[in-house]
Parts: sequence; C-alpha cells; structure tokens
Amino acid sequence: MKILVVGAGATGGYFGALLARSGQDVTFLVRPARAAALRERGLRVVGRDEEWVVAPRLVTADELTGPYDLVLLSVKSTGLDRAVEDVAPAVGPDTAVVPLLNGLAHIDVLNARFGASAVLGGVPRSSRRSTRRVTSDVWPRSPI
Repeated sequence: MKILVVGAGATGGYFGALLARSGQDVTFLVRPARAAALRERGLRVVGRDEEWVVAPRLVTADELTGPYDLVLLSVKSTGLDRAVEDVAPAVGPDTAVVPLLNGLAHIDVLNARFGASAVLGGVPRSSRRSTRRVTSDVWPRSPI
C-alpha cells in the first residue's frame, strides 16, 4: 500500500513516522523548507522513554505523481485549500483520503474535490500528546 502523508508536523509527522518505522511505504508531501530540514535531520520522535529517527521519503507539490492508495491529510485548517490542490495528483479512483483535522468543515471541501466515496472520517487518537518544534522533531509527551 502506498501511503501519502500530507504534512509532517505533530500529527502527520507522528503517525507517518510510526507507519514508516513499521515498514509501510510512506511518503510525506511537504513544503520545500520543511523538506530541506527533514532531509538534513530526519524526522525525530522523542518521548519520555524513547528516541528514534526516520529518514522519510519526501516530495514537494511540484514533484508529486501518481495515485496513492491512502492519503492522510494532516494540515492546519488555514492550509486546507492549498493542500487539497497540492495533493490532487496523488488521488486516483481507488484512493482513500483520511483527514486528521479538527472540526468537520473540511469534509465538505474534500467531498467536493475528491467525491464522498473517497473521503473517510478520521480522528487521531493517541495516549501521547504530541507537539512539534520548528525543527524536524516530534515530541510525544506522555507514555503509551
């Protein structure tokens, strides 16, 4: 399964890193500045009892091809419209789009662009509270 994670911040970075670490075929769609930081340092997850780094596969919007099987959309609501346009080349007829955003307003936007049959509901749940610093680090705050 080809997985595209849109956004490598606290939520997308954490769940994408877990998927990549488990051996899944994961690519992160990120902005050029974020791509440069991730290429330099990797995506580092630091918790109370753990620290690990994933060397993520990265693409920027102008490099994106293809359909993916699954798109995990994890961006701020202010970046939704641009993210929808950026990710469009990755969404094919059999792609599932799973938004991991706050609220519900994004569902209408995604349904209008990709069709209701492609858009699934998503609620990120973790026993960890994650925050991201300006660097490529993801910091889970509580134990699993």
